[in-house]
This record gives sequence, structure tokens and C-alpha cells, in this order.
Amino acid sequence: MALPGFFANQKWMLPLASTTFAFLAFPAFAHEDHCSAVKASVADAGFSDRVSVTCSEGNAVISSDTYPEHPKMTGIVGTNEQVPVPAEYSVPIILSPTLGTAPLTRDAAIGVAVNGVPIYDYTAGGEMTEADLAHHQAKHDTIQTGQLDICGGHAGRGDDYHYHAKPTCMIDQMENAGDGAIIGWGFDGFPIYGDNNPYGTKIADGALGVCNGQPDATFGYRYHTSENSPYIVQCLMGEVPDFDRLPRVRPLSA
Repeated sequence: MALPGFFANQKWMLPLASTTFAFLAFPAFAHEDHCSAVKASVADAGFSDRVSVTCSEGNAVISSDTYPEHPKMTGIVGTNEQVPVPAEYSVPIILSPTLGTAPLTRDAAIGVAVNGVPIYDYTAGGEMTEADLAHHQAKHDTIQTGQLDICGGHAGRGDDYHYHAKPTCMIDQMENAGDGAIIGWGFDGFPIYGDNNPYGTKIADGALGVCNGQPDATFGYRYHTSENSPYIVQCLMGEVPDFDRLPRVRPLSA
């Protein structure tokens, strides 16, 4: 879709290789359009009854109980002996995304799926360094170590359910499932799609950058899931003020 304000100049950074970046001019677009896009991604997928989106002060705040209506913890081999419980969760998605100067990593969620479940990177070994991003962390790979259920998630140390890989069961439930459907959002404001380009073609070899993303004609940048590591967004290319202070999941109050 064409978005008003799409040609307002801003500096953006595009990955040329896993550890090399270059600056190009790309746009941000109007607050109202991005807010509508976030709301539509939840509504079109059919999750509005469980996930709310409110926009104010430059953010779209996605709120949920992080407890999806699909199988949880089934098929886990390398169990951490946690049990998922509903949680109180509200997280801001930036409405005027801007690419930054270095990828952001965090030992916590870096995005959220359209069903309100937090999205982490694929590892379970603590926060990755920028150098770690360029190399497969096999020892901490949650898929290869059997830590994920059949839906791409598990319960964390706080008994919170979250995804570390493609949320396959959620995608099966989406009313608008397909290559063009947004399956989640990075906290930097850029959307997350599935394994293919949103217009249906396969992603070219080497097209995805270190965070598993690439330039996008509508949003400026987008992330993807993938069959091979890192499987899903593993870092954020956009600027996120107070990144380390973003909300963490906590269990529901009694």
C-alpha cells in the first residue's frame, strides 16, 4: 500500500554483509499510517479478542496475556522444567521507525507476535554480542538443543511463554495466513514476515542481513523467519530509546 509521507528523508542503514553496513536515504511514514498497520496486523489475523493495540506518544502499545490458544510445551526434549502461565504484558512498538548505527541485542524479548506472545532471538545462553550475531551459536540454539515445543516456543525462567523461532501454530491459526501477512513486530517498529517475501517470491540467498531482515518498499525495512538459523529476528536494526528498559514479562497478579 502507498503511505502518505513516505518520501520524507531520513538516514537509514542497510546491511551489505553480516558485519558491514552502509547508510542510504529511506523514509519514515506518518504516525497514523503506522498505527493503523499495527492494529490491522492483529485484527486481520483474528486476534483482536485477545490482543489490544492503542496508539499514543509515538508508540503502538500491544497488550496481551502472552498465553496463546494453541498447544504449549508439547514436543520439548531439552526441558527447562518451566510451566507457562498467563502474564500481564504491554509493550511499545515505535510508530516512526529509524534505522540505527548498530544492531541491538537483548537477553529478553525484541519483538512481539500478532497474538501477543513475545519474540526472543533463537538462543538461550544470555545476551549475544554483536560478534556473536555473525556466527551460529550452536550450543545455545533452542531448536537444535530440543528446548522448543512444536509451535516454536517455550516457557522462560519467569514461566512466561514466548517464541524463539517461527511461530508455526500461531500462523496456522491466522485468518489472513499467507506470505503477505505480518506475523509480528520488532520493538523498533519494523514488521516481521514469514519465510518468503510478502509478495510471494522466495528470498534470494544472502539477501537477509545480520538481524534476519532486508529493505522493504512499504515500511523501509522488514524482518523474516527462515528455515535455518537464526530462524527469526535475532537483533534489531532500528533505534529504540531506552532499549534495556523495555518491559519484561511478569506473571499475572493473584
